[in-house]
Amino acid sequence: MDGRAVAPAAGTVLNALATGTGSAFAIDLETTATVSLTTDGEVDGEIDGEPEADASLIERCVECVLERYAYLADLDGTAVGARVRTETDVPIASGLKSSSAAANATVLATLDAMGIDGTVGRIDACRLGVEAARDVGVTVTGAFDDASASMLGGVTVTDNTVDELLAHESVDWHALVYTPPERAYSADTDVGACERVAPLAGLAAELALDGRYGEAMSVNGFAFCGALGFPMGPLLEALPDVAGVSLSGTGPSYVAVGEPEVLEAVRERWDGREGRTRLVRTQTDGTRTT
Repeated sequence: MDGRAVAPAAGTVLNALATGTGSAFAIDLETTATVSLTTDGEVDGEIDGEPEADASLIERCVECVLERYAYLADLDGTAVGARVRTETDVPIASGLKSSSAAANATVLATLDAMGIDGTVGRIDACRLGVEAARDVGVTVTGAFDDASASMLGGVTVTDNTVDELLAHESVDWHALVYTPPERAYSADTDVGACERVAPLAGLAAELALDGRYGEAMSVNGFAFCGALGFPMGPLLEALPDVAGVSLSGTGPSYVAVGEPEVLEAVRERWDGREGRTRLVRTQTDGTRTT
């Protein structure tokens, strides 16, 4: 009994750490999860290309699915285990929602392996991955904003305090992603510093709920670069030409949206910095079994 699913990464419109309201949009960088069910009762995870990486999130995702939905697959009382493996082109700890993509792909791949993918709704599956992320401590808020964008595609606005979807819209954007070489883990973020920019985050939330996503991104970018100590240079190099630019997640990546020719000009500036730039598109399909 094998299952396979693919989930997109995401960029930030609004970081939820300040107020609990967050917003993100799916982009066409992807993580693939493959799950094979076993009869030994053990769950073992592997992250391709990262032999020393912690696989506890994807292992916990499998466990949560088995605990919650074994009855639907007539597996109650069975010593079901699994082998789960993820492959990705999303850089880890970069602010591009690699954990949310891995969780979503793993949850759907497990449901696929159990033969019940079509039985469980996408939002319920998303919440299960968020629950697993909280269980293993890879996120402060649970990252329902990031997870919902990855699961549903398009752009979402959420209340992460209650895992509620406030808005969802399919968008067709070009985006430019700049990823410096360093890593920044969400669980290590200074939450107190983020809470001090709550008034600006509240403004960004109003803009996002009004569909003014680019403006929300730029407000968010300056607020959270200031709060978390990331340089504002990449923001200034993108403005005023782009529709919006922000620090993505808790960094270190930056993401800008706008017309392709504008983004190409920004790319020339960002290419002068150490790291990698990529032109991507928004993704509207969300997480899917393959």
